[in-house]
Amino acid sequence: MTEMTAEVLAEVRGQVGFITLNRAKALNALSLGMVRDLLATLLTWQKDDKVLAVAIRGNGKEGAFGAFCAGGDIRFLHKAGSTGNPELEDFFTEEYALNHLIHTLGKPYIAFMDGIVMGGGMGISQGGSARIVTERTKMAMPETIIGLFPDVGGGYFLSRCPGRVGEWLALTGDSFNGADAIAYKLADGFMPADKQAGVWEQLGAEQFANGTAVQKWIESQYVAAGEGGIGNRAHIDKYFALPTAVDIVQALERDGDEWCQKTAAALRKRSPLMLEVVLEQIRRARDMTLAEDLRMERDMVRHCFFLRPGQSETIEGIRALAVDKDHTPKWNPERVEDVKRDVVEAFFKSPWPAHSHPLAALT
Repeated sequence: MTEMTAEVLAEVRGQVGFITLNRAKALNALSLGMVRDLLATLLTWQKDDKVLAVAIRGNGKEGAFGAFCAGGDIRFLHKAGSTGNPELEDFFTEEYALNHLIHTLGKPYIAFMDGIVMGGGMGISQGGSARIVTERTKMAMPETIIGLFPDVGGGYFLSRCPGRVGEWLALTGDSFNGADAIAYKLADGFMPADKQAGVWEQLGAEQFANGTAVQKWIESQYVAAGEGGIGNRAHIDKYFALPTAVDIVQALERDGDEWCQKTAAALRKRSPLMLEVVLEQIRRARDMTLAEDLRMERDMVRHCFFLRPGQSETIEGIRALAVDKDHTPKWNPERVEDVKRDVVEAFFKSPWPAHSHPLAALT
C-alpha cells in the first residue's frame, strides 16, 4: 500500500507505517498541506490493527535522511499573517492537533531525527516513543529569534528538561547536538547516521508479535552517544531560575564569565517582549498537561499574529530574518527593561470561551 503526495510519502511495509517528509529544498519545513497529510495518515494508521508502529524520517538533498524538519514554513506565516489569511489559523490549530496525536498515538512512533530538527520538527518528534538522534543532529527551538515562542508543545517538553535547561533553550534558541539532546531528555537513543537506512529497511521486513516488540527491537539498535551533557549547568540553573527575563539578562551581564557574557549578548538580540512571554510560558507549562499547554500556545499564537495590530513581533521578526534578510528587527519595546507586565499577561488571556476553543477536544 503506497500513498504519495508531493510533500509527504506514506506507505505500509510489513507491520510498520513509514512516513518520509519530502520537501528537501525547504529542509522539510511543514506546510499546511503536509500537516493535513500527516494528520490524516496517522489517524488512519492509529485505527489499523495491522500497523503496529510508525516510523518517520526526513529527506535530504542527497537522499533519504540528512535533514529531518526545519520547522514551520515561516514565509507562509509571514505572508498569511500580513494579509489576514485565515489559513494561518488553520495551520496552527491543525499542527497542534497533530502534535497531540503523536503524543497519544497508542503505538510506537519512531522518529529518525537526523540533521536539522527545529521548531515544528520538534513538534512531530517529541511525542515519539523512540526519538533517535545521530552525529549529524542539530536541534533547537529558535523561535525567540523571529519574535515567536517555542510552540508545538514546546512549553510542555522544554519545561520537563533537567533543572532550568528548558528556560535557557527557550529564551536563547541555542542549538545542540544529539548527545546533548539525550542529556536534556529531548531524545531517547543514538544511532550512527550510516546505520539508519539499514534499520529503516529492516523495520519493514521483521515480524513482530506486537507494538511492544517493535519498541524493544528499535531500542536494541541504539549505541552509546559519546560525550554529551549540559555545559555550564551551574550558570543555567542559577540565572535561568530568576523571576523575570530582565533579571536573567542583567545578572548574566554582571557575571564576568565568557559564557554568561555571550548568553547575555544573544538574549539582547531577541525580542524583549517575547523573552518575558516565553519565560512565563515555560513556567506555566511546568504544571500543565500537554492538552492544556497546547491550548495555551494556541491562545498565544492568536495574540502574536492578530491581537496586537501593527505591532506583531512575529511578523517583524520573520521579515528581518527571512523576507528582507536585513537581520535588524525593530522590536517594540527595544529593551527588555521596558517590557510592561500587563502586556505580557495579555498573551495568556484566551480569546475564546473554553467550550469554543479550537482545541477544546484535546484531552
